[in-house]
Amino acid sequence: MLKKVFVDSDIVLDLLCGREPFYEPAASLFDLGETGKIKLYTSALVFANVFFILRKVLGNEQAKTLLRKLELLLAVLAVDKKTVSLALNSHFQDFEDALQYFTARENSLPVLVTRNSKDYQVKDIIVQTAAEYLSGSVFV
Repeated sequence: MLKKVFVDSDIVLDLLCGREPFYEPAASLFDLGETGKIKLYTSALVFANVFFILRKVLGNEQAKTLLRKLELLLAVLAVDKKTVSLALNSHFQDFEDALQYFTARENSLPVLVTRNSKDYQVKDIIVQTAAEYLSGSVFV
């Protein structure tokens, strides 16, 4: 059974924008997905967030081209009414983080990879940076 990993906006942007020093761990994580060692997931919200940032730098068409390539590398999960309601009624200070967390949780994903793991004070999902996940500290 493939290991299931949810990736958030920062990890995707690290990969697509080559943001150092975070690019290498993000690229390695996506390599694991591309070679079938893990199954990567994200939310539709991540695509919206990433497009918003990329289009300012690259323009609409280049941003869409990159996102089409990205779409081949991971499964895109819906953010539905239940997810929004859970996020609105949660203890999270950051609404986007809450949406990501509840999207992962409601889809039974055991790991959420982010750059801001300190913002996720949860016990039912493992939250790690890409580097932490790759180091195997908790390789679920």
